Amino acid sequence: MFKIIIYISSALVFSSCILFQPSAKKLNNRALRTHKQYDAVIVPGVPFLEPKWDRTMQMRVLWAIHLYKNGSTKKIIMSGSSVYSPYVEAQIMKLYAIEFGVPADDIIIEDKAQHSTENVWYGYKLAKSLGHEKIALCTDPFQTRMTYRFGKRRLKDLKYLPVIFDTLKTLPHLEPEINYQAHKIENFTPITETQSFWFRFKGTMGKHINFKE
Repeated sequence: MFKIIIYISSALVFSSCILFQPSAKKLNNRALRTHKQYDAVIVPGVPFLEPKWDRTMQMRVLWAIHLYKNGSTKKIIMSGSSVYSPYVEAQIMKLYAIEFGVPADDIIIEDKAQHSTENVWYGYKLAKSLGHEKIALCTDPFQTRMTYRFGKRRLKDLKYLPVIFDTLKTLPHLEPEINYQAHKIENFTPITETQSFWFRFKGTMGKHINFKE
């Protein structure tokens, strides 16, 4: 029975993605017609499994760097706590971005989020608290689809600059070395050992966010 519920939940998620209409290019065009340059873009984190980043983290970080270097954003907000591995995801992504030439002062750390919806919410709220008004979500198309309804419902002025794969393929895909060991959390316990599947699923749906804060 438990497996059936999981399969049904997964089917609903994937079907909602299939029905999602705006393409990555359309969302980028809409966002850049609204503002030629954003004050900040939010980059959701990915667990870092040493010794190097995986393709998903690389994709998100490289796209954020591309947006920064072509003048589409002034700042990059790296979002993500230490969730599944003993590394704060936002901090690791910052280290990689610095290696690609982004000044450290232009990279903001949001290290509270444990789920995608929290990346969006906490990243947005942090940006606002720092005086940024023009804010966009910068991630892969799949995660954009997963969080699009949440953003539209909760954050009316949030825009979307998802990865365009044709452009991503033209960017330098280097494998820089970072000093990740200096950022390892000792005695770390992964979220899978502290939270049940259903509790984490509710977190993914944004149920643990205190929207009144």
